[in-house]
Amino acid sequence: MQIKLSPISEEFIPVYQSSQSAGADLKAHISTSVTIKPMQSALIPTGLYTEFSPDYHIEIRSRSGLALKNQIAVLNSPGTIDADYRGEIGVILMNFGQNDFVVNRGDRIAQMVVVRSYVATFTIDKINKTSRDIQGFGSTGMK
Repeated sequence: MQIKLSPISEEFIPVYQSSQSAGADLKAHISTSVTIKPMQSALIPTGLYTEFSPDYHIEIRSRSGLALKNQIAVLNSPGTIDADYRGEIGVILMNFGQNDFVVNRGDRIAQMVVVRSYVATFTIDKINKTSRDIQGFGSTGMK
């Protein structure tokens, strides 16, 4: 899968950290540090503009280390970048922790995963019952 990039600088080209990584890391394209207060969010630009096949979309996901160590997550995870979007990719970071979190220029803040897209056809019809029916939200218990 080839993605055409128009990065503001080559420094901000996404990087796969291993040969089998599913996600390529996105970096913060900011001129000054951004402090995200506890229970606050910030839109962090990446300096990236993309063009790719309409059969795909990009998902913006949290980095596990930031989530575990700092309680920093992509708020609308996964964020979706549609094939026809041509604006700069931005990442909405949320600080779920109790301490301020500082984002510096070039910090790896999220990861992008390329995913095949399918367009559904919707029909109006009666929905069949199942043995589960409407039970959900923990109805099967914890164990």
